[in-house]
Amino acid sequence: MKSIFLMWVFACTSFLSFGQIITVVDDLSGKPVELAIFTSEKHTSGEFTNHLGQINSALFEAESWVVVRSIGYQTVRIELSTLMEAEYIIRLKRGDISLDQVIISASRFNQSSRDIPSKVSSITSRDIELMNPQTAADVLGSTGEVFIQKSQQGGGSPMIRGFATNRLLYAVDGVRMNTAIFRAGNIQNVINLDPFATESVEILFGPGAVLYGSDAIGGVMSFQTLIPEFSLNDKPVILGSALVRTSSANKELTGHFDVNVGWKKWALVSSFSSFAYGDLRMGSHGPDEYLRPNYVKRIDEVDVVVTNDDPLVQTPSGYGQINFMQKVRYSPNEHWDFQYALHYSTTTSYSRYDRLQRTKNGLPRYGEWNYGPQRWIMNQLTVQHHGYNNFYDEMVFRAAYQNFEESRMDRNFNASDRSIRIENVGALSFNMDFSKTLSQKNRLFYGMEGIWDDVESLGMQEDVITDVVTEGPSRYPQATWSSLGAYANFQRRFSDQWLLQAGARYSRFHQQAEFDTTFYPFPYTNATIKNGGLTGSLGLSCFPSEKWTFRINASTGLRSPNVDDSGKVFDSEPGYVLVPNIDLKAEYAYNFEVGLASIIGEVVKVDLTGYYTKLDNALVRRNFTFNGLDSIMYDGVPSQVQAVQNAALATVYGVQFGLAVELPSGFGCSADLNYQKGEEELDDGSVSPSRHAAPFFGIARLSYKHDALRLVLYSSFSGKKAFKDLPEEEKTKQEIYAVDQNGNPWSPSWVTLNVKASYDLNDFFTIGAGLENITDLRYRPYSSGIVAPGRNVVLSLQARF
Repeated sequence: MKSIFLMWVFACTSFLSFGQIITVVDDLSGKPVELAIFTSEKHTSGEFTNHLGQINSALFEAESWVVVRSIGYQTVRIELSTLMEAEYIIRLKRGDISLDQVIISASRFNQSSRDIPSKVSSITSRDIELMNPQTAADVLGSTGEVFIQKSQQGGGSPMIRGFATNRLLYAVDGVRMNTAIFRAGNIQNVINLDPFATESVEILFGPGAVLYGSDAIGGVMSFQTLIPEFSLNDKPVILGSALVRTSSANKELTGHFDVNVGWKKWALVSSFSSFAYGDLRMGSHGPDEYLRPNYVKRIDEVDVVVTNDDPLVQTPSGYGQINFMQKVRYSPNEHWDFQYALHYSTTTSYSRYDRLQRTKNGLPRYGEWNYGPQRWIMNQLTVQHHGYNNFYDEMVFRAAYQNFEESRMDRNFNASDRSIRIENVGALSFNMDFSKTLSQKNRLFYGMEGIWDDVESLGMQEDVITDVVTEGPSRYPQATWSSLGAYANFQRRFSDQWLLQAGARYSRFHQQAEFDTTFYPFPYTNATIKNGGLTGSLGLSCFPSEKWTFRINASTGLRSPNVDDSGKVFDSEPGYVLVPNIDLKAEYAYNFEVGLASIIGEVVKVDLTGYYTKLDNALVRRNFTFNGLDSIMYDGVPSQVQAVQNAALATVYGVQFGLAVELPSGFGCSADLNYQKGEEELDDGSVSPSRHAAPFFGIARLSYKHDALRLVLYSSFSGKKAFKDLPEEEKTKQEIYAVDQNGNPWSPSWVTLNVKASYDLNDFFTIGAGLENITDLRYRPYSSGIVAPGRNVVLSLQARF
């Protein structure tokens, strides 16, 4: 009897040592569950299943149990000794209602969402596939928790909790995307990311400065791109997909292709996408102020105002884009993992549509206003090591070099001089992040980061009649911006019901700039800004039961002034010019939030978060003097001098509400609602509504799933911004707003009805279809320069192999 027992124990453990393949499948359909994550007492960061739902058990050879999680399924804990009886197959039961998801962005390592004291949302590749968004900005907007502003069709500037632009942080595969010229005005860098090459997106709400440093005040948007997949046997694994898509509102023609080739120790993935968008058509029913009755056309060296054949078509607004990604992965054993990645993205030139709507003396102010190609290149090396030594269990090292190029070309109506400004930023960075389980109840995350940005700025003047190009003023000084920081984040589990998380980070910042006095008589030729800052967070999570989670979190964030803040010369709006200010300090954010999440009766999930953020020493535009003058000539126009200054106190408070209900027969409904109110101190001591505090907005959905069909009927909506509720700086932008009965600009409320569907014809082909803005409403999201698409038919065909 004793010998039989010993043989059974040997059999239950030997399959782990020799690497038995474990397969995770859907309990109803029997189809494999891709990207299910396995965690254990030792492997707290976890490992993912491949496209066949498979994982090698050798990764858990010293473990007795694993926990398996996947979005859309119930979490299960499996005793490894029972897998032999189940033929190494784990069947997951469907369940969209869960408080337990795997989150990476909150610690740079895999964590359960229940253990995170702040709000985090995630978007999966399946979500992206169903919603079929055109850009990465649209991916964020599809959550109903991020408001998207667009100055032109080639745009997309997220607003989160009353903050935007350089007060939000973007990360790609764990690498910071923000540069030294991220501006306070709306930006569109997020469109450089390819939705088709995106595996998942996480949105960390509130300050994330402990992990991410400067700029992470309103939130962090973390994009994970496709990861090369290994083969688990001696045969190479080859898989991929191809897709074509068209949309009616902008006559879109999109194509995508990706392929993965994997062996046991080597794997690579390639991705290529091409996007072509024509001029965007707006809806038929809405404010007449949004119409485009005419536009400027250059005829025989003369700018001519021509009648638009269709005032619903926003001419010119079309553009194109190409994305390419190549990754190579090598894993010599279960302890080491090396990845190299190349990302490349470029757009065509495209018009800044909001500027083209400005007028002067009854005529268009500009004959042209274009952004040049927006290019982004990133070379990245990632090294991951499972050491399980005295210093760390897991280490991740990331080194990256990014190059950003953007340019602006504008010319006044019937003027011959075209102003050209070209910016190039080289960004070198490294991150080292460590995770260490100190005991059953204590876990430590720590690391360091270094960033070096080199800014080159060039200005030219071109005579469009003679084609003569001369030197002109640049937008920025030649400058460098650098940061060094170190952090630690400690997690203490007092019991099964209480968890404390505390973190701190110290960062040093250095900026050096050289000013050219050829065109502007700056009172200085060199400037240096040095500062440092300590940020921290303290959060508590409480789990009274498996169906309840309470969280409370206090955190701070900072934004060190960058080159755009201190050195830019730019006409911010008609009659105003922004000049450099080298006497700047970091702005600080103080945030407090409470939240709860509950599952009611196994079929209802409620998530509620309230927050309050105070921004002290805020960097804002205010009236200034230049060489003792409060006004100067800029581009031939008398202009009030302004500069970015530490001159304001700003506050934002709000509520985020989420509801999900699982209905019978494959139906479900959900909603995400956001209310925020922000105020900013003005020079005279009065307050103005905050520019980036969006009106009340959200999404409500009714979904259906059955076998190969997925369907969602949803409504997107936004509240109004009456004239009295507009920020003071927005009240001057009459060209982008509707007009109320008193002749004042305002932003009307809007509601759209939309439907999206995805149907798997077989294992190889999927049809995607959608009808957006069914009622053909003419609306412009708050602060946007371009009107949203009218009724839009979307069709796609995807092939998998």
